[in-house]
Amino acid sequence: MPEAIRHVEHVMGTVVTFDIRTCPSPAVTEALARALAWLHHVDRVFSPYRPDSEITRLADGRLTVGECDPDVADVLRRCERLEHLTGGAFTCRPGGRLDPSGLVKGWAVERASTILHDAGARDHCVNGGGDIQARGEARPGHPWQIGITDPHHRDRLITTVTGHDLAVATSGTAERGAHIIDPRTGRPATALASITLVGRHLTDVDALATSAFAMGATARTWTNAHPCIEALAVTSDGSVWWTRGFKDVALFLPRRCRAAGTRSRVTECGGWR
Repeated sequence: MPEAIRHVEHVMGTVVTFDIRTCPSPAVTEALARALAWLHHVDRVFSPYRPDSEITRLADGRLTVGECDPDVADVLRRCERLEHLTGGAFTCRPGGRLDPSGLVKGWAVERASTILHDAGARDHCVNGGGDIQARGEARPGHPWQIGITDPHHRDRLITTVTGHDLAVATSGTAERGAHIIDPRTGRPATALASITLVGRHLTDVDALATSAFAMGATARTWTNAHPCIEALAVTSDGSVWWTRGFKDVALFLPRRCRAAGTRSRVTECGGWR
């Protein structure tokens, strides 16, 4: 097995972990530096907590979209598409103020992964605060395996998803309580304890996990009808459900679940929300 490159970066109010299994080379090392620079650039432009960020100044009316980095307009277009796709369960204006954080973290992490992949680091995993973009293999002949923690017993797994090119994101109440607001009602979403989405692109999977959590009971029908994603959810009363195709990405399915949800834990590799 080739020597791995592992790096931990504190950025965007969270921890981003890089686990690169491709053989080290100058090109891969340089790509990691560019991926880190990209994440810090995203923080400077999009952080809703920095008074000097472009998104803060745009929200305050001190900048126009045309005066911002071109990525701002692209992100806002993506947010508009997601709002339409989810019937308003996604918003880039929580509480009425511009804040596209629900999309930006997954988008930024996926772009960092693309920087690595395009430089030849075909086997890697980028974990942004528990939301994961994996490419290639964990080791020769072995796909990545990403464990989802049992919501009642944090030292156990409720399931493990596996694949060569996949994105995994979980939204839930375990770490921050009932912090996800349903934009359609203005009230905290409480029907689900957690929901994990699995797909190909973390940009969509991360944002849609938050949206699906806000949907509550209707998330089951919505995720079953949505192409290219699979879901596993734990309801507030402890029952568990999953989409029809989830069994195709899971090593095993849960027998039961009793309590609140939690974040993803990576078995093979190692917020802004």
